[in-house]
Amino acid sequence: MIPLRDHNPSQRTPWVTWALLALNVAVFLSYLPLFAEPRALMEFFAQWGVVPADISGGAGLSGLVTSQFLHAGWLHLGFNMLFLWIFGDNMEEEWGHLPFLGFYLACGVAAAMVQVLASPLSQVPMVGASGAIAGVLGGYVLMFPRARVDVLFIIVIIFKIVPMPAWLMLGIWFGLQLVGGMVADAGAGGVAYWAHAGGFVAGVALTLPLWLRRGGPAFWARTRGAPPHPEAPTIGTWLPGLASTCTAAAVTPQAR
Repeated sequence: MIPLRDHNPSQRTPWVTWALLALNVAVFLSYLPLFAEPRALMEFFAQWGVVPADISGGAGLSGLVTSQFLHAGWLHLGFNMLFLWIFGDNMEEEWGHLPFLGFYLACGVAAAMVQVLASPLSQVPMVGASGAIAGVLGGYVLMFPRARVDVLFIIVIIFKIVPMPAWLMLGIWFGLQLVGGMVADAGAGGVAYWAHAGGFVAGVALTLPLWLRRGGPAFWARTRGAPPHPEAPTIGTWLPGLASTCTAAAVTPQAR
């Protein structure tokens, strides 16, 4: 289930969202050669990522911010940037440029702390922008629960693009993070699911005052939970394709 775009075109240029996209890609490219040296890569992640055991001991606090700009591979980077591209512009428009940046970073810090609380003695470095982006998703579903999102479903050899309301698509995503977190607690790891869930909840909580300033329930009644401007047209269609197999390999650092 892959989101392709929302039907919620922003009315202003999302400078901060674009800058975050560019910075994440630039940082990834800067240490890309380290992927040929796994030991050096892990040392790099341990230095700049979030190591829960260190945070629990009061060290490595700068990693709560720097980890948000590190990624464990091309797919990790690509999916995070896809979600930021789709949902970031609308939240930046609602918050304003600099407040949105503060919101984004705060969600990332909150997400990392939830993962630390879930695994306080872990020595595995945690990297990725997913926690901050999960906060963007949480804020988005509060502001625009009925905005439609084109979602790609891959069913063996059939590709189906379905427009879904944001509350349903992001609600399913949030539920999957909770299930993933419980499975990880049972022994399967590789992804910082609790950081995703924590970032989402932080995004809702931090956006709540903004939503209330807009009128709260009256804002929903006025907009019916949809974008307050004309939606983009749907692109839902059936697409035939070749069968493909997607293999998800667990990475050594926790990805968020």
